[in-house]
Amino acid sequence: MDWTALRLSLLLGLWTLALLLPAALWIGRWLAYSEFRGKSLIEAMLALPLVLPPTVLGFYILVATGGGSALGRIWQGLFGGPLAFSFEGLVFASLIANLPFAIQPIQQAFAGIPRDLREAAACCGLSPWRGFRLIELPLAWPGLLTAAVLTFAHTLGEFGVVLMVGGSIPGETRTIAIAIYDRVQAFDDTAAGLMSATLLVFSLAAIAATTALSKRIGKRHG
Repeated sequence: MDWTALRLSLLLGLWTLALLLPAALWIGRWLAYSEFRGKSLIEAMLALPLVLPPTVLGFYILVATGGGSALGRIWQGLFGGPLAFSFEGLVFASLIANLPFAIQPIQQAFAGIPRDLREAAACCGLSPWRGFRLIELPLAWPGLLTAAVLTFAHTLGEFGVVLMVGGSIPGETRTIAIAIYDRVQAFDDTAAGLMSATLLVFSLAAIAATTALSKRIGKRHG
């Protein structure tokens, strides 16, 4: 077991959740409640990571973060190191790759809240913030849980984007998925099988826990 790679993957997942979920909550709610010209195009762009091959997505992110890009030069000037092939570059790539996994469940959850319920809250004198906190958020909570689990699980298992943007630098960009690939290339089936089984068990446990929590929350608010 490559514990360093596992720790790095868990850290990458936590950073992705911490940075992406607040933005996904705002974007998902905005898309659920808004109708405007160009909405379908925005939704299609946000869903692109679902259909683009990971290597293609990773290539474009690598171009955007490389030393020859504006973002790469700005990062180099501010922090003295490259953005590509660094842990920070992996976080940036993970945010892009996980956009649909975070936004779509949240958007669907808010879209399922009846409009008359929100209007009734406003008629009762609740401010938009109190209506969001006391009514909308509890009803949309299962969608937030789903988004969190999908994002975290996808981050742990992401391979193509991570390999393109980060490579396989031990302790810096070698995640558990890359470590599995390296062990397979070295014909170390025992280590590869152990790490694969660890990811499998973790993913099953996370999905089972989320399903159980969602059902409990649904019964509580039903």
